[in-house]
Amino acid sequence: MPVKIRLARMGRSKIAQYRIVAADSRMKRDGRFLETVGFYDPQTNPKTFKYKHDRVAFWLKNGALPTLTVKNLLRQDQFFVTAEGVAKGLTPEQMNVQRKPERRRKPKPKKEKK
Repeated sequence: MPVKIRLARMGRSKIAQYRIVAADSRMKRDGRFLETVGFYDPQTNPKTFKYKHDRVAFWLKNGALPTLTVKNLLRQDQFFVTAEGVAKGLTPEQMNVQRKPERRRKPKPKKEKK
């Protein structure tokens, strides 16, 4: 059973919030999942991203693959650096790892009317 760590959409129309879930890759986006491991809200300022570090590490250790979006969110939160330090026996306080700032995106160019 191939497991993925991915986003499952919640919230109403045009106000998206997401659960971060470990799910069988053959299931629908918002379908059945194995476990909820976090929460992501892109509407807040700054964006809210909370997850259970130990459960994400458990699923990754057991072969789950994060989707590109989840992988980028974890990378921004320095998850992989923290996990590497914990594997070496350090505590998160000793590593003094902080979240990376949000990326600034360039505005899309406006199309000219003919």
